Amino acid sequence: MKALVVYYSRDGHTREAARRIAEALGADLDEVIDRKNRKGILGFLRAGYDATRGKTTEIAFEKDPAEYDLVVVGSPVWNGRVTPAIRTYLLKNREKIKKAAFFATCAGRKGKILEQMRELYGGEVIAETIMKRDEIEEGAKEFVEALKSAVHS
Repeated sequence: MKALVVYYSRDGHTREAARRIAEALGADLDEVIDRKNRKGILGFLRAGYDATRGKTTEIAFEKDPAEYDLVVVGSPVWNGRVTPAIRTYLLKNREKIKKAAFFATCAGRKGKILEQMRELYGGEVIAETIMKRDEIEEGAKEFVEALKSAVHS
């Protein structure tokens, strides 16, 4: 099964989880770039506001998800919600994704991010998880095992 791990990361936690997942699966890795500046305290505040309002944003990414059997999508949790970059990615690509799995990283409050990601995608989701930032190594391992079980069943 050809797999792709796609992620957006503002401060590196989701990037680290995505890297670990892709490596363990032997999957390709693709970063979603948010063209809106989200750096610094103002960027942080704008990010939470945009996520809360369900906004989309201008993004860039390299790989075509239609070329993969499974697309694993990762996002940080912003104010309990999916980031504008991943919201936009799912809306743009939901018709191209055959099977999906979702993961999120958070500092504490999990919110309704996985519910939102499922709703935005609208297709079959074979596995999903939320990892706290200080549990990424173990969380990624457990998620990969769940993915492998789901793929082989």
